[in-house]
Amino acid sequence: MIEEKGLTAIEAEKRLEEFGLNDIKDISKTTPLRILLRQIKSNFIIYLLTFTMVVSFFIGKSITAYAILAIICMVVFAGFLQEFRAEKSISALKSMLIQVSIVIRDGKEQEVLSVNIVPEDILVLRNGDKIPADCIILEEKELRVDESILTGESMEVKKRAASGKNYAEVNSVFMGSYIVNGRCIAKVIHTGMNTKFGKISGLISSTEKELPLQKKVNKIAKYMVTVAIVVSTLTGLLMLSRSATISEEVVLNVLILVIALAVSAFPEGFPVVLITTLASGAHHMAKKNAIVNRMSIIETLGETTVICSDKTGTITKGEMTVRKVFANNTVYEVTGTGYEGKGNFLYKNKKINPNNEPALRNIMMNAVICNDAIIERTGKDMEFKTIGSPTESALLIMGVKAGLFKEDLRLIKIQEKPFNSERKMMSVLCKINEENIAYSKGALEYLIKKCKYIQKNKSIYRLTKIEKEKILDFNKNMTISSLRTIAFAYKKVNQLKNDPFEDDLIFVGFAGMEDPAREEVKDAIAQCYTAGIKVNMITGDNKETAISIAKEIGINGKVMEGNDLDNLTDDELKKEISNISIFARVKPEHKLRIVRALKSNGEIVTMTGDGVNDAPALKEAHIGIAMGKKGTDVSRSVADLTLKDDNFSTIVSAISEGRTIFKNIRKFATYQLSCNVAELSILFVGVLLSPFLGWQIPILLALQILFMNLVTDNLPAITLGLNPSSNDSMAEPPRRNSDIFNKKLLTLLFFTGGLLAILVLSSYFFVFNVLGATHEYARTVALFSLISLEIVSAFNFRSFRKGVFNRGLMANHYLFYASAISLIATFAIVYSPLNKVFETVPLKTDGLLIVLALSLSLAIIFDLLKYANKKIKFFDLEHM
Repeated sequence: MIEEKGLTAIEAEKRLEEFGLNDIKDISKTTPLRILLRQIKSNFIIYLLTFTMVVSFFIGKSITAYAILAIICMVVFAGFLQEFRAEKSISALKSMLIQVSIVIRDGKEQEVLSVNIVPEDILVLRNGDKIPADCIILEEKELRVDESILTGESMEVKKRAASGKNYAEVNSVFMGSYIVNGRCIAKVIHTGMNTKFGKISGLISSTEKELPLQKKVNKIAKYMVTVAIVVSTLTGLLMLSRSATISEEVVLNVLILVIALAVSAFPEGFPVVLITTLASGAHHMAKKNAIVNRMSIIETLGETTVICSDKTGTITKGEMTVRKVFANNTVYEVTGTGYEGKGNFLYKNKKINPNNEPALRNIMMNAVICNDAIIERTGKDMEFKTIGSPTESALLIMGVKAGLFKEDLRLIKIQEKPFNSERKMMSVLCKINEENIAYSKGALEYLIKKCKYIQKNKSIYRLTKIEKEKILDFNKNMTISSLRTIAFAYKKVNQLKNDPFEDDLIFVGFAGMEDPAREEVKDAIAQCYTAGIKVNMITGDNKETAISIAKEIGINGKVMEGNDLDNLTDDELKKEISNISIFARVKPEHKLRIVRALKSNGEIVTMTGDGVNDAPALKEAHIGIAMGKKGTDVSRSVADLTLKDDNFSTIVSAISEGRTIFKNIRKFATYQLSCNVAELSILFVGVLLSPFLGWQIPILLALQILFMNLVTDNLPAITLGLNPSSNDSMAEPPRRNSDIFNKKLLTLLFFTGGLLAILVLSSYFFVFNVLGATHEYARTVALFSLISLEIVSAFNFRSFRKGVFNRGLMANHYLFYASAISLIATFAIVYSPLNKVFETVPLKTDGLLIVLALSLSLAIIFDLLKYANKKIKFFDLEHM
């Protein structure tokens, strides 16, 4: 943290908390050493393995003890690596939230972090700046402020400089609001939680939401731990009962096996795989401009049944765009959206060059010169960022589409009459090519009163009353279409001193603009309807504008205005809300009622918001989504997700990712637990059958079980969590608070585990009882078979619908590489000197052929099962 003016690192960190950033994990605080220590402290498996290692040393099995020590190190490292990556993914949000301000210190303007601002600092605030503290205005010029995030009122507020020590609200600017016009120099009086902004944020409860995913995982872990302890203990007791003599060494060997079996059956890999899956999902979402604040809500996104989205800035770009231009008694179309300089001028659907039309050329010149906004390139092709009012920014972008940039014009500005609420117009007198020209723009009904002439093409005519009425009719048609209009006029000025240059102007035309829907939103909303998700549009605009945008993007349904909502009781709203898709003239406090009404009907609600007053609704919704560009720190701190691009389509992508993640959780959970069931069954049934078949018990040794648990259980399970999404993830209705396992999936789990156990026990029986091989050889074949079968099973679990042979090996390349590592490690403990440590023997051709035959048999069985399931549906495999 930068230290300035006596601000210590501790104070700076406290200031971060004041800005609402304390909810977000800080990777600088969570050091690698702390993560490592947390892994060791919190992992019960490590304690069991450590105990097993000590026992092994005690009975003289030092090689086994060292091998277990290596396994402990690998378990700790794997957990550390996954948690560290997860911490890094979450920390991305914090860096996005920090704001920079310009402060006058030592007589110079300096750029500092807003969290480092202290009372008595002097701030320079310009058009478009976000105010970082409560301040008294010392100087101002045409200052207007947007305080909607505090008050919910969209009207700009005029501010004045304070006179002397006495000041009122009109002489103050408040943290979180925006400068929308003019500039000022202000002195800081309050920061952080002492500001008006901070006091509102302090009213919001910091209580965490219920995390259903964690409850589901804990429930599975509890049952599996119970089963593991019971079965491993019974196995140990059976072994002791079958032992000819019970010595201290026999008891300790059985104890080591019981612990190894319990460790293999404990779902200790669940947290690692779960963290990896969620972190991967968070990473994918970040690439798509969705920053996850709380990873545990990712899968809840997939359950969304209703999206309540703001219109401005989310469904639309929040960027005014000129759509039509009136000139020469003709309406020209302008293509393009937002602050991108790509677009054309069309007349009767044919492209024209506006610079070849004298009236249009004058409009372009006026739009660019009579303008206080600034545009700058973002670095992307023809994309711009703006400083200034949205209306003036839209006019500059229109100029860009005509190839006209303010900085390319050689002009000298002589005089300016700024816009104010009384005159409703702005004028600039400038010198261009030795001519003095006045350009004026403003509200049509005000500007046209100042016009005496009208330009049509190259000619100038007297503006008659009939002509004025015709112009006003064109303007009315545009406003009915929800376009906001601004008119243009000019004149040549011969005498600078005596000429009132806003009189006797030449009218050239007007532009109609709107905040258009994003081009990709219509397809995203259609995708939502296909996925069974209802979309509600919420706006503060009037009913007509809301309906116009809704029709454009494909939202159908009834409209309700804020006043109508106020007149309904909660019970009446609950009954009516399912029929409403458009909410107009809505205030922030209405959002909370909308969310509660939807939740009372059993809906899973995703809500967007950007202002301070939206925070309670974001907190109430199942998934609260804040805006990254125009949102407040308060809304982002309570939200579960932050959109870097403020785009509705990003919400749909996040929901799709949430559905994919839940499917992957089901896949790796079913796979991993089926492996655990197989291992428990093999050892338990092996002990039961040993007296009748002459088998040496245990069928698998403790170190072999631990090796298999680490290499073939956890590695493929982790990669299953990274399975790519299917193309039809948004072609199914939402889940309704479904558990990870249902009856059909549990049937699949035990069927798979039982099948693996039968095949492995069959391999041991065939090698030992039929071929007459040694116990060591049969045990090695059984070990190799189980590892290979678990790898084939992992490839099967890539999809619950598509067969193993119907998908390429690289459909999930992570699984391919993990399986290769598992096989290489298995060959190493069988054919290298490591076989002495793991008590295996090299397999001959017959042993490898048995392993291969069993693996192919399992793949064929699974593919036949999937084919049959399409008709019978005895497993829950649809949409997986």
